[in-house]
Amino acid sequence: MTAQSQIVNNPSRLRAHSLGIDAPELSQYQDEPEQMHSGAVGKSGYLRLGFERRGNRSVLADMERRVPSLVQRALYWDEEMPELPCVTMISTSGCILQGDRLATDVNVGVGACGHVTTQSATKVHSMNANYASQIQHFTIDEGGYLEFMPDPLIPHRNARFITDTHIRIHPTATVIYCETLMSGRKYHHVDERFGFDVYSSRVRAENLEGRELFVEKYILEPKKESLDAIGVMQTFDVFGNVVLLTPKEHHDRIVERIPALFDMQAGLASGVTRLPNDCGLIFKVLGNDSGEVKAQIREFWKVAREEIFGVTLQPAFLWK
Repeated sequence: MTAQSQIVNNPSRLRAHSLGIDAPELSQYQDEPEQMHSGAVGKSGYLRLGFERRGNRSVLADMERRVPSLVQRALYWDEEMPELPCVTMISTSGCILQGDRLATDVNVGVGACGHVTTQSATKVHSMNANYASQIQHFTIDEGGYLEFMPDPLIPHRNARFITDTHIRIHPTATVIYCETLMSGRKYHHVDERFGFDVYSSRVRAENLEGRELFVEKYILEPKKESLDAIGVMQTFDVFGNVVLLTPKEHHDRIVERIPALFDMQAGLASGVTRLPNDCGLIFKVLGNDSGEVKAQIREFWKVAREEIFGVTLQPAFLWK
């Protein structure tokens, strides 16, 4: 089977290749790189992960990968949830480059659970042609639980990146999905802070029958409009966005334990609100230091675990 036929036969990879073609925010970045055309072999990454319940724990029962996407074997390092398989995604290219087309499918079976993270921050390199795209599909079946908690994404100067995340979830299942965006390599060069061209992100969710639960999309174009404006980043450098989809019975207890925070001296602002259709909660945090933002996210994650499953979150690793 040729590389092109593999793409055509895989809906996620096909969608990753078409994502951004019709996006207004990327209309001026449709030129092809001189080095390798967009989506070429080595620039069309794909990762499929399937978690299933086996006895008293879950396992990574299904896996497929295409370079530059790679994944380590499942490990069981979470002492608070020893049944939880923890998987680390890796990029063999070490970063996201112009013309990259990346797709990820994660499926969680009935009663199964899984934790997916990255080995380090994801860097989107500078670009002088085209853009990079990423599509993510998550399906969580009855009673399933997924934690998708990657490290921050760092867009370099002149980077263009579009990402689309689609979550399909059973009413009894739970997923916590996180994305953390940094302003860039602000200590590398003065023009690196919000020096990227475009960052476009959409997250949408539906039940397994196809009924839409919520959609959130934001487009950042700092060279057209300052992100330091009130109501946007307001001089903060790091943005954390955490979506928690879980049965309604847990919502009130979690909200009660997550007070709103706005402390300019500490360089932090955060808060939680309810999503439409009683499908879950969304937690947002702004900060100037990635470590402090990650700490706020971990606190929300910890509270969610305690209120939904009655187990806490183990301490963070020193290197994470």
